[in-house]
Amino acid sequence: MNTEKPLEAYQVVTEPYYLPIHDEVELFEAAYASKLPVLLKGPTGCGKTRFVEYMAYRLQRSLQEKGALPPDKGLPLITVSCHEDLTSSDLIGRYLLIGEETVWIDGPLTRAVKSGAICYLDEIVEARKDTMVLIHSLTDHRRMLPIEKKGQVIEAHEHFLLVISYNPGYQSVLKDLKPSTRQRFVSIEFGYPPRELEAEIIAHESLLDKGLALELARIGEKVRHLKEHGLEEGASTRLLIYAGQLIRQGIAPRRACHIAITQSLTDDPDMQRGIDEIIHTILP
Repeated sequence: MNTEKPLEAYQVVTEPYYLPIHDEVELFEAAYASKLPVLLKGPTGCGKTRFVEYMAYRLQRSLQEKGALPPDKGLPLITVSCHEDLTSSDLIGRYLLIGEETVWIDGPLTRAVKSGAICYLDEIVEARKDTMVLIHSLTDHRRMLPIEKKGQVIEAHEHFLLVISYNPGYQSVLKDLKPSTRQRFVSIEFGYPPRELEAEIIAHESLLDKGLALELARIGEKVRHLKEHGLEEGASTRLLIYAGQLIRQGIAPRRACHIAITQSLTDDPDMQRGIDEIIHTILP
């Protein structure tokens, strides 16, 4: 009995919407061609995950056009959301009792290494430190994964790529990437888009008219300035899209922004008032 999800289910079959901000697309393509692991760093909700999905689709098409991938075979994207309880066995695999048999089940990292997928470890600093160490042998010239429980060493497929992400805004002494890990990756930095581009993204994702989308982008821009006055995290593009989607469903603009932006960002009454003042100033 095979309990694993088929690899076809991890393929990005339709092109995700992604609006390039700088040269991140070209940088990622160059890293992939050179088999260099990639670190994406940037604030919450700025588009890192969407970018990886877009690049998986783009690289898949490129490989197919070059004949490096058959037309009926894709480039899977296996995403792991890291957390403090994530163990090495969760990534590599473990023996499971299925019926009366003990069966080895590959973890997501092992499957990606074997099959030639992109493995995306999202918010890597949330994982346990001992879990991060196991990726080191995949991030240098060796490109191999040791599986101690099976006494095996697996060489990475030529199409395999390791991508990790984290949010430097939450870094601390206890939750930051060690230099020994950071220096194994090429780093692409993300930020929130300029107002006009962010408005275009909001309009596309929420189906709002461009004028109102631009007002939401203005709100996001102003709210982010409150980080200088104690706000822990600025309004993400994701939250602005959520507000737009609520407005699209008939919720009054100010109310939509209050529940999607103000309430989501802080529980502090004074900070909430400050955010709502920005909203009321920009929205009629």
